[in-house]
Amino acid sequence: MNERMQSLQQSMNTHGWDHVLVTDPKHVYYLTGFASDPHERFLGLLLSTVNEPVLIVPALDADAAGAASTVKNIVTHQDTENPYLLLKRQIQGAAGTWAVEKEQLTVSRYEQLQQHVNADRIDDVGVVLRELRIRKSADEVKIIKHAVRLVEEVLTQGLAQVKIGVSEIELVAELEYLMKKLGADAPSFATMVLSGPNTALPHGVPGTRRIQGGDLLMFDLGVYAGGYASDITRTFAVGEPKPEAVHVYETVLAANLAGIKAVKPGVTYSSIDQAARKVIDDAGYGHAFVHRLGHGLGMDVHEYPSIHGMNQELLRPGAVFTIEPGVYLQGVGGVRIEDDVIVTENGVEVLTSFPKELTIIG
Repeated sequence: MNERMQSLQQSMNTHGWDHVLVTDPKHVYYLTGFASDPHERFLGLLLSTVNEPVLIVPALDADAAGAASTVKNIVTHQDTENPYLLLKRQIQGAAGTWAVEKEQLTVSRYEQLQQHVNADRIDDVGVVLRELRIRKSADEVKIIKHAVRLVEEVLTQGLAQVKIGVSEIELVAELEYLMKKLGADAPSFATMVLSGPNTALPHGVPGTRRIQGGDLLMFDLGVYAGGYASDITRTFAVGEPKPEAVHVYETVLAANLAGIKAVKPGVTYSSIDQAARKVIDDAGYGHAFVHRLGHGLGMDVHEYPSIHGMNQELLRPGAVFTIEPGVYLQGVGGVRIEDDVIVTENGVEVLTSFPKELTIIG
């Protein structure tokens, strides 16, 4: 935690920032070790060139913050107090240049901040925090691997509930019950179970459709555990699949493997997308692969970087992201196969291990 704070303070010197205000609860946790959902209340970590770091928390979180935070200068506010006045007192009236998380701060809070501190300039610290987060530490990778193991066990046990006549939403309920039972904190996103024609919807919403013989069946699910997310997609066949569905599956699996094989330090994210997309294009399904290849994974289930054909940034060791090619055909169904991977010093490690060959259920 101290190294992260020191890196941020070094960035303050580089950019000429007098004050940095961090308000995203996940970033407060990332920098201080204190995890909280403040709801509508103000939560902020203030770094300043004139004072030691200050953590401003709602009064009801005072004890929890004191126990967990590496920042020991903690200021609390009651629900009836204006937290921006507290913030102003911490900087001793100095204005100067500020940096905030512009993507996270609402317009209303931005205006209140400026009203009370009258900053000479307000920059965006989001890019610096993004750069800190992209390279996962060994401890972070260990936690992500635990989240992956949990979701794979959820999927393993959840498959036992699949039978003709069960509905998509019933399977979602079973999976999310298993998540809690097995020790996950929460789903990392809305669990997706799609069957038959609904699998042709990349972001379909599970409903009351009941599983029938001959269906493709897609599971897209993840969990939060220890503050980090996992994310996996597997597609199955219920009974004997149609020949074209088998061909689509084999194509998507080949694309998934090609994308993984392309991962190594120093290549561009676009080259990974292109390696997987070429397989699908060559099979004649390019028009049906309608999304990027993947996304970053960590404290958020969708975070930097974005793995698409226009991203010319270079891969660096420690980056964790998904590889999830898909083909979606009306009248046939859809197939998506998603793995979580980490860039190593020499190549790639696949964190997910759930089997990927086409499995027929029932």
